[in-house]
Amino acid sequence: MKIIDINADVGTSVKKGDLLVQFAPETAQAELEQQQAAVEKAEATLEQAVADADRARGLTGSGALSKQQTTEYLITERKVKAELFSAQAALASVQLTLDRTRIYAVDDGVISERLASLGKVVTLGVVLFKLIRQNRVEWQAELPLKRLVDVKKGTKAIIPTPVGDIQGKVRLVSPTTSTDNGRVTVYVALNPEAGMPQPKTGILTSGYFVFDRTDAVTVPATAITLRDGFTYIFILDDADQPTVTRKRVQIGRRQNDRVELVSGIDKNDRLVTSGGAFLADGAVVRVSKGAETAKKMEASN
Repeated sequence: MKIIDINADVGTSVKKGDLLVQFAPETAQAELEQQQAAVEKAEATLEQAVADADRARGLTGSGALSKQQTTEYLITERKVKAELFSAQAALASVQLTLDRTRIYAVDDGVISERLASLGKVVTLGVVLFKLIRQNRVEWQAELPLKRLVDVKKGTKAIIPTPVGDIQGKVRLVSPTTSTDNGRVTVYVALNPEAGMPQPKTGILTSGYFVFDRTDAVTVPATAITLRDGFTYIFILDDADQPTVTRKRVQIGRRQNDRVELVSGIDKNDRLVTSGGAFLADGAVVRVSKGAETAKKMEASN
């Protein structure tokens, strides 16, 4: 169908039911009128068939009509009724096509993207607009499966920004996992405080979820080393000539400059807090003052 009128643009505030796009209705209107005529013809034919069938039923047993003629009238009545039902269904289908020549706003909100253009011929399923429903901007956070145990509808979330923290609550946890990275999308409805700028769409950002406080083994973020897609730390061995051992670990929550280690370390291990990218397993090192162990702390994010 061809677009002949557009009533909204990027940034336009719309109400539910507002007309956004009008397609050329001439073809659908002509089909509708043709099908209306077909329904009227079927109705007239049915009236005649019903009259003939009623007369045949009234003469049953009188001998005025043969049994075969009576049967033919009754069968014709049933056939014409079926033809009328078929014509009425076709009329409803054409009416639906005509209704679809007008696209209305499905909710109150603001148009965030417009892909419709005058004269464009579109097919079913083509996106014409993107709408921020109820002026709600959402944060779509991607979480690993192991973290979904703690996240549910209503879980509080915080996104730090240069002008202050934006708070929100989980609206929905996606029922499917991404085939690209194996993570699950969590939809968070944002609720900026009064005086803060409205969040914008299309921005890559990070934040954290607030759970009940639990103990966690944490290390400085600088102690984490990434190699070949895995996470490692270096542990200092107790020896006269100290060496380091590389350990693969699983990381969890973050709080300020600390990172939670879910597995792979003991809280009494001594670790290399920085420079791990330049070390190899078994490398000899010199210990400086202030060597740090993994810490146990309360984490709330």
